[in-house]
Amino acid sequence: MNRRDTVLSLLALGTAPHLAFAQQAGKVWTIGHLSPQSGPDGTVEAFREQLRSLGYVEGRNVVFEFRWAAGSEERIPELAAELARLNVDVIVTRTTFVAAAAKRATSTIPIVMASAADPVGIGVVASLSRPGGNVTGVTQNTTEVDGKRLQLLHEVVPKATRIAALVWEKAPLKPLFLEQIRAAAQKMGIAIVIQEVGTSEALAGAFDVMKRERAQALIVPASPFHNNNRKRIAELATKHRLPSMFDGRAFVDEGGLMSYGPSATEMSRRAAFYVDKIFKGAKPADLPIEQPTKLELIVNQKTAKAIGLTVPQSVLARADEVIR
Repeated sequence: MNRRDTVLSLLALGTAPHLAFAQQAGKVWTIGHLSPQSGPDGTVEAFREQLRSLGYVEGRNVVFEFRWAAGSEERIPELAAELARLNVDVIVTRTTFVAAAAKRATSTIPIVMASAADPVGIGVVASLSRPGGNVTGVTQNTTEVDGKRLQLLHEVVPKATRIAALVWEKAPLKPLFLEQIRAAAQKMGIAIVIQEVGTSEALAGAFDVMKRERAQALIVPASPFHNNNRKRIAELATKHRLPSMFDGRAFVDEGGLMSYGPSATEMSRRAAFYVDKIFKGAKPADLPIEQPTKLELIVNQKTAKAIGLTVPQSVLARADEVIR
């Protein structure tokens, strides 16, 4: 049987050539997964599912070393160092903050970002087209669309002249976010009320300050802090009747009003392809970093009703999904 017939036979059996590669190699790969979350969610399962479709079976030719920071950003450097000491074959990270911590922990173990914002800006990689070091993966470049998020939010509350921005005080991209959002607000004639927060316990007080500052809506940038507190933030926004805009649908699922950004699930799937390429010999330095080509708008009509807001039909018509 020639090589062509062998490949066709494998496909007929539902077995891709890359699976044959993994089996023939006889190696059990170890994936370190470093996350600011408390445990696995749909994005993690999407990553594992995509790996399975690429021929990696947990317990047979791949094992995971999960490290969860459980909302404590102070633990992330320590967990990154732990994975580096284990000498895993690859470290998969979520968020720019975590990718930077992993980069500081090792310059040799390949790092695949399942999501990150502006890795070039914070010095994690040299460029998107030629990362150069041991880091590659997927970036959402969220700061580039913060102005669009503000515009969409203003379409929903066109009379708003003061919009609050809830900012994690330790966010690596805080200066860039503030620059982008202030520039966009100036063009729209909107005043931005900046409210920085550092702990979960401080959230309720932060929302009280927003109300005293007469904020009429709320925009929340991407950060591990916000993600770990998304349910609480959504609840407080509803309590204070603040129409809210987030970067991802997980916030809308928890009761936030709107989100506009790339699909975290799809980015996790794309990260699995990077891991596969690295296991097959590719170097992170040579793998261009991928940017999502599609952004999704999600609207929660139940939340709109709860805060007494009518979302314009022009916005609903553009939504990729409306939660009713």
